[in-house]
Amino acid sequence: MKELSLNILDIAMNSVKAKAENIGIFIEETDETLSVTISDDGCGMSEEMVKSVTDPFCTTRTTRKVGMGIPLLKLAAEQTNGEFSIKSSDKPDDHGTVTRAVFYKNHIDFTPLGDVISSVTTLIQGAPDIDWKFVHSKGNKSVELDTKELRAVLGDVSLSNYEVIKWIEDYLKEGYESI
Repeated sequence: MKELSLNILDIAMNSVKAKAENIGIFIEETDETLSVTISDDGCGMSEEMVKSVTDPFCTTRTTRKVGMGIPLLKLAAEQTNGEFSIKSSDKPDDHGTVTRAVFYKNHIDFTPLGDVISSVTTLIQGAPDIDWKFVHSKGNKSVELDTKELRAVLGDVSLSNYEVIKWIEDYLKEGYESI
């Protein structure tokens, strides 16, 4: 993919499909690295699926026989001499998935983060009933959004409402101006 924000969108959509109620997107930046973690409380995966999920020919889709999201994220991280991990549990009382990729920003093969604001707003608009937590930290500054806090203020107004999505977009843009 041309930018990591598209990988984030793809992996987070896996969390939506896994019927997660809470999804976290956490980006941590230092001068040398960029770390992306996506966590959810969805149905999780079996141990066998976790072992094979980085294989592009492993997918749960019925419309095609390849799943490229996780393999491409892993490849993008490893091409920068970074790391990739995925942990998941499908136990009834302990389920969910955490996907983490670390990238070295100064490596020639580093894929830029891209338009993460559009990815986050698209995810919220497409799955407004999920509780989303987004944090992008860089040094001692951060951009944060928690839809639980928005719901407390908005009451019955849907997060997919155009004015709400536009506010989220503007709020994130303003936050990025400070980091």
